[in-house]
Amino acid sequence: MTRKVADCRKTPSDINCSLTIIGEEDEVVRAAVDHAVSAHAHEDTPELREQVRGMLENEAEASRSAMQFVQLIEFKTHRREELSELMTEWEDRTGGKRTATRAVLAEDHEQPDLYYELVEFPSYDEAIRNSHLPETEELSERMRNLCEGEPTFHNLDVVRAEAL
Repeated sequence: MTRKVADCRKTPSDINCSLTIIGEEDEVVRAAVDHAVSAHAHEDTPELREQVRGMLENEAEASRSAMQFVQLIEFKTHRREELSELMTEWEDRTGGKRTATRAVLAEDHEQPDLYYELVEFPSYDEAIRNSHLPETEELSERMRNLCEGEPTFHNLDVVRAEAL
């Protein structure tokens, strides 16, 4: 049976909910309705259950469409461990608020201390919202203090993404 996905990020809310539920269809509907009632103050009605069921996506389709915008950050530092601690702190402080869905940090093989961080977002608007979080603004300032020179930011619209 095809697993289903309910993703709160695709439904605007006052609390900027980031919960994603994945499982068999009936499980996801049950859990998503429970969440809608407890976190979003909806009433558990047959109409709500049908609305939730209508919003579900197949897991494979949802994973292909999840990343629509990527920010590539290029920077140089000899202080990678401090930077890693800073990133872990940011992740802890922004749980439930951040809109970034995945981050990959890579070091250039030929140029030690040159790093690239690839941060994935559902959309450009979500990336902007994420960058305006007070914790992200603080992270950016503290990151600059650990880098040699200014980081370079590349804002990229995803035109194709494949799981290989």
